[in-house]
Amino acid sequence: MALPDFLVMGAPKCGTTALHAALARHPGLFMSVVKEPKFFLTDGPPPDRGGPGDVQTYREHVWRRDDYEALFSAAPAGALCGESTPFYLYDRGAQRRIRALIPEARLIVLIRDPVERAHSNWTHLWSAGREPVGDFLRACAEEDHRVAAGWSAFWHYLRLGAYGEQLDHLFGLFPREQVLVIRYRRLLDEPAQVLDEICAFLGVRPGIITEIPRENVTAHPERTVAHSALSTALRSIEAAGQHLPGFGAAITARIERNLQRGARSRQPLTWADRQALLPRVQPDIRLLEKVLDADFSDWLMPRDKSGGQVGDRPAGQAQARNGRPDQRNSVRSS
Repeated sequence: MALPDFLVMGAPKCGTTALHAALARHPGLFMSVVKEPKFFLTDGPPPDRGGPGDVQTYREHVWRRDDYEALFSAAPAGALCGESTPFYLYDRGAQRRIRALIPEARLIVLIRDPVERAHSNWTHLWSAGREPVGDFLRACAEEDHRVAAGWSAFWHYLRLGAYGEQLDHLFGLFPREQVLVIRYRRLLDEPAQVLDEICAFLGVRPGIITEIPRENVTAHPERTVAHSALSTALRSIEAAGQHLPGFGAAITARIERNLQRGARSRQPLTWADRQALLPRVQPDIRLLEKVLDADFSDWLMPRDKSGGQVGDRPAGQAQARNGRPDQRNSVRSS
């Protein structure tokens, strides 16, 4: 039976795409060619409605069992098989389906400062022309309405970063020794060390892969009349094509490329913007500290213009509950 031995999960914009590409370079690992099959998100066909672009994305789901197993059929003998779908952590039903079908699977969980992650998520959709709200805080304020309207999880900006609740549920289904939690910043700042930890966790030879490729970098187009016009056109074409698979796909792809051409990199949040959202994420951060027995108070601090932490604690010195530096969970920003 060709099913994965391990899964990479967490949340969008936490580094799953880059990690997937890095692990695919290890001769002892076989990563699915479809990076994000989303198999465990449903018990059958995916939904047929949602927010801008959701229906087109749903059509990419690998939801049939035979098609899913085929993703791993080319694995070399003895290689461990894996796939990467970040939403598996957020979706409680997905967690239960994983437990039912592959209870022995090892789970690699990537987490990131929830406010920074949400902002990167919003910027991704804004740059692609699908986010109709050009202000991050206002878009976050729309989250409850969007969830109620059935928009996909990719639009759940703050809920996706509630790792405390998500991991607490996951640990009720899987023993902790089957779960490895990695901070996003460590993936960027200490790639060789983190990759060795992952290889040791999976039981394959360390020291073979040492770099994380630059993947899925978020562009940040400015709010202009041209951007607004192109974005509106893209959403209109996608809405018209919801019931006609393939309709307008080439046109929308061209529009998306034009939207992002020459765009600057993601712009940092102001401290005022962070302060506006921190009360909404702080309770879950405190829960996460209890669940993982680690200090995440750096996620409640300001950031400098490069995204680095502003405060008295030296970069990389997250503290474990016992007061000693926690190297496994050390961070520099998000």
